[in-house]
Amino acid sequence: MSTPENSVVYGTEDILMSLCNSVTKVLTIATQSQIHYSGMVQRITKTCLKPDIGCFVLFDGGFSGLVVINFSAQAAMELYESYMLSMGMAKSELASAHTSDEVSNVMGELMNQIVGDFTGKVARELQTHITQNQPKMLALNKQVMLSVDTNLDKPEARRVTFFTGRNNIFYLELAMDRTEFIKLYDFEPNEAPDPDELIAQANGGGNPAPQPVKSSEHDDLLDSLGM
Repeated sequence: MSTPENSVVYGTEDILMSLCNSVTKVLTIATQSQIHYSGMVQRITKTCLKPDIGCFVLFDGGFSGLVVINFSAQAAMELYESYMLSMGMAKSELASAHTSDEVSNVMGELMNQIVGDFTGKVARELQTHITQNQPKMLALNKQVMLSVDTNLDKPEARRVTFFTGRNNIFYLELAMDRTEFIKLYDFEPNEAPDPDELIAQANGGGNPAPQPVKSSEHDDLLDSLGM
């Protein structure tokens, strides 16, 4: 059977844009500053971890791929400081160098939130499922570049330039199997869940706690199991 002539097709660039929007959304909220990305995208032949901080996460499921974000020291420290200050930390208590474990941990946490937001959108908008591993962070010096093997059959790789509120630069790289999602019929994507509503449901209108089993019923159950 052939697909309709006017069918909607989602390809690599559409998935990349969805990922870029997750980056800007999560980092803008976390740092309370405006994050934006270039209107141009680069086709690249391989993905690399580059100085000063490289972060990567693998995903698998409906389609497979790799996300790499390479931060300059200035961009990493700006994002780290803005995030921690927005959380109420005193500036005197913040790490002073991008090589600090605390900076790497915070950047890894933000990366986890970014990919989590992205996988949620994939489930809602493309109606498929992908899983991610725990992000890995590395502080690299100027002499080190690490190539990341994706083990993909027909990989497509892209790089996008991002700008922080103070115009520091970091780069996102995406490598994934060449794939297309073709819409077979019209559907309305599910809305993103409201975190406040989920918390309210968990705290308030849950199911009543189960009643404890009476001792006689408990004994009868053990007897029936031969215990």
